[in-house]
Amino acid sequence: MLEYQTMRAQILLGKWTEDDINLILSTASQFSDIGERIQYISGKFLEIPYQESTLIGNSAKDEELVVNFSGIDCFTFLDYVEALRQSFSFGEFLERLKKIRYRSGTVSFQARNHFFTDWRELSGIKDITRQVGGEKTRTCLKSLNLRSDGTLFLPGIPVTSRSVDYVPTALIDEDVMHALFTGDYIGIYTQIDGLDVSHVGIAIRHDDGVYLRHASSAESSRKVTDRLLVNYMKEKPGIVVLRPQSFHFDIFCGTL
Repeated sequence: MLEYQTMRAQILLGKWTEDDINLILSTASQFSDIGERIQYISGKFLEIPYQESTLIGNSAKDEELVVNFSGIDCFTFLDYVEALRQSFSFGEFLERLKKIRYRSGTVSFQARNHFFTDWRELSGIKDITRQVGGEKTRTCLKSLNLRSDGTLFLPGIPVTSRSVDYVPTALIDEDVMHALFTGDYIGIYTQIDGLDVSHVGIAIRHDDGVYLRHASSAESSRKVTDRLLVNYMKEKPGIVVLRPQSFHFDIFCGTL
């Protein structure tokens, strides 16, 4: 296990070395299809244990750039996969991760993308929920970070008013499932005040249907696993769908 710390980063690579990751990225670069690239990269995380609260930083504590491949939650899983799919080397991955996890690449708690729909502002990501759901799509105006009792989920983060499109579970039919692509990022819409989604994962299409590849916190798994999306969505309110887009590969020369 490689583990080291700097003033700005804490990095645990788990079962991998930097050379292992560079090899994964070299192989991934041979997939021209975005979905195939994401399927390959995300597949490397299967069986990695679920671990919550791995990020460092809050309103009272300085933020650090964290990479923890030995334990991940649902959102850091997406952070890592999206940053890796945009990278050719481990060093470039670290730079990409900063730009994905933080607005303008500024490593701070205030600049962190705390909500799934924050990703709508990222280069290379598009909200295609309405494209997937068509007339079945519904919209809810959310006051993100504001609980129903008037308190904040995240002290130090301002309340943001945002319209959130979602496809209700009751209206997810064969047409909606057919519109989902391998590599789509799926948010599980929530009706809880102050939140846009309660969970996130990646759509992976197999012969027998669309699966949700996700870091599961369920006691029966607590790891990165695949589950049929239709089964997972039982008793869930709906889905929000973000689709990764083609992007220009820049070569990063920065260091931590």
